[in-house]
Amino acid sequence: MIKKNILIWMTAALAFCACSSSENNGDEGEIDPPSPHAVPIKISTTMESVDGTRATDYGFEAGDRIGLFVVNHNADGTPGTLQPVGNHVDNMRFTYSGTWTPDEQIYWKDETTHADFYLYYPYTPSLTSVNAMPFSTMANQSNTSDYKASDLLVGITKDVAPTEAAVGITASHVMSQMLINLAAGNGFTDESLAAASVSVKINGIKTQATVDLATKAVTPTGTATSITPLKENGSYKAIIVPQTVAQGNLVTVTVDGRDYNLQKAFTFESGKRHKFTVTLSKTSNGINVDIDDWEDDGTDNGGTAE
Repeated sequence: MIKKNILIWMTAALAFCACSSSENNGDEGEIDPPSPHAVPIKISTTMESVDGTRATDYGFEAGDRIGLFVVNHNADGTPGTLQPVGNHVDNMRFTYSGTWTPDEQIYWKDETTHADFYLYYPYTPSLTSVNAMPFSTMANQSNTSDYKASDLLVGITKDVAPTEAAVGITASHVMSQMLINLAAGNGFTDESLAAASVSVKINGIKTQATVDLATKAVTPTGTATSITPLKENGSYKAIIVPQTVAQGNLVTVTVDGRDYNLQKAFTFESGKRHKFTVTLSKTSNGINVDIDDWEDDGTDNGGTAE
């Protein structure tokens, strides 16, 4: 009788284990594809350039993280609408290590449904809005990490058919860059300027913004402040929220305790580098400035500061 009971118990246990195994269908922690024919989504990125250079100063580096949204087209073939949640893929984090790896493997809906891809960098864990995503640049960009943290990249690739190949997404920065070069004018030499104590401030700049990931449109918000740029290779540069700055002391260069103020109104444009060559002159008691856009607009934007 005892042997019979043991045999019954072992048979029930084996049946339970077999049932549990069939429900798991894989190793613990792995996500099964939605169907045996499901195709994994893979991505690759390139940097948009205007003049043959990278859109960012450094490019993507190991450990960088992006967020990705994938929006399926509708049954009639018309594009879907990007939403904070409820897309085919919502804000999936990818990490760069030579290639992009998602936190969880994602798949195309099926073998025929086209999709639109929206990418942004740097990654943020939760977004309450994709049409007005909050973003801030640093007021103090004097170190490389804070300068880089101020840059926002957005990439959009639309109407992609399901493929086993990586989907190419071109990322471009939607902020503006200000590049300042100092030059010796009357009363200065290159040597005396190099030996002087010099600091640079960019004034009247809003550092907060909202960004529409579906259009790359940037709207400045908040109050204006001063920005300390990064000094690199003899130049000063800062990431600026696209905006129009009213007439005022746009740039203050302090040389051995004396301020030289550039009086100017200026419009910073998304995705453009604005170059300012600032000539310091003691005799004019101010600054002479020449400005060239990253994309030459055919206009002399120069002026004189008294």
